[in-house]
Amino acid sequence: MNFAIAHAALAFWRTRRLAARLKTRADLERWRAPRLDRFLRDIVAKTPFYAGLAVRTLDELPIVDKATVMANFERLNAAGVSFADVRAALDRGEARIGGLHIGQSTGTSGNRGVFVISEAERFVWLGVLLAKALPDFPLVRHKVALALPGYGALYASGAETGRLTLRFFELGLGIERWREDLVAYDPDTVVGPPKVLRALAERGGFAPRHIFSAAEVLDPLDRAAIESATGSTVREIYMATEGLFGVGCPHGTLHLCEDAVAFEWERRPGSDLANPIVTDFTRRTQVMARYRMNDLIRLSDAPCPCGSPLQAVAAIEGRADDVLLLAGAGGGVVMVTPDVARNAVVDADRRITDFRVVQTGPATVELALAADLPFAAAAAASAALRAALQGAGAGPIEIVMQPGLEIPFDRKLRRVRRDDR
Repeated sequence: MNFAIAHAALAFWRTRRLAARLKTRADLERWRAPRLDRFLRDIVAKTPFYAGLAVRTLDELPIVDKATVMANFERLNAAGVSFADVRAALDRGEARIGGLHIGQSTGTSGNRGVFVISEAERFVWLGVLLAKALPDFPLVRHKVALALPGYGALYASGAETGRLTLRFFELGLGIERWREDLVAYDPDTVVGPPKVLRALAERGGFAPRHIFSAAEVLDPLDRAAIESATGSTVREIYMATEGLFGVGCPHGTLHLCEDAVAFEWERRPGSDLANPIVTDFTRRTQVMARYRMNDLIRLSDAPCPCGSPLQAVAAIEGRADDVLLLAGAGGGVVMVTPDVARNAVVDADRRITDFRVVQTGPATVELALAADLPFAAAAAASAALRAALQGAGAGPIEIVMQPGLEIPFDRKLRRVRRDDR
């Protein structure tokens, strides 16, 4: 067993052992507290970005965001690699700087982030993911198909484990270029964005035992369509450039990876949604401490049948960038979160199985629906959307209907977004 595989195996068995050991929230917090303290003392305190700061407790650290991390990139990684170095290497088609792996986000917010991880961390990530997603590995061999943007070289490491056969399918080519190859490969496990999983399921010949949605928000519309066509439960993998943050259990509940990441929450005013602030206390190469994510998350208080004490997520509703900012009825600006617009459209008529809501101006919103949707359903959706937005405090709203729906396979699908910037 080589060095890298040993790290994956150790992470796998450690994660499995913790799942059996940590039965309650109190168990989790007692186990995590000394490890978080050690991370602050041994890693954060020695990171140049935090020089001169007291780092005795997590709340003494500043909250950072993507812009802060990218502007101070070389002071936040152990190797002193600069943002410019990473971008230059990526532009040359390189995936490494020295012995470190590098990569970048898809840049859907217009600001591409980069990351740097060690060879060991790459395989630790793989071991943790396998333990949470496929706990019968390595006793059972798995054939995994990955259709994910931006991380091909990183995910391809799984092919080196021996007990795992892995193939990567390039999203940018469009699924018709490789759908037959994927079906012939006959994977038992498929990981991909929900739009891809749905397209594969609706075309037939696609019925893996394990289906994982990743890289985009899993809309209930897509979940229902995929599960109906395949008979399999769709589970989520919540990950980003910044790391692995959650994996769905066999019951379909998304549980946060609190055995590797500490989560704090910033509540959105007037909403039950919150932005996560994450601290990954297992990372050593690029420090991720009190990093504000852009995602809007609704947490769940309901116990999961799986019995895990890890926090359950009711839904990832979208991104803070996609909160609609509309002219208010009484002046000023009203914020409307993506879930409000989504629920208004979908609940208007059961025949609506897909949609797009795009804010294009302070009082203008485009609504796109399937071209063959009956007029009555489209009219109901338009009226419901206007009512929901004005009910949230917006002034008069112009709804511009756009017949036909594009499914972008070369970028993330955002059903609700703001384009008036």
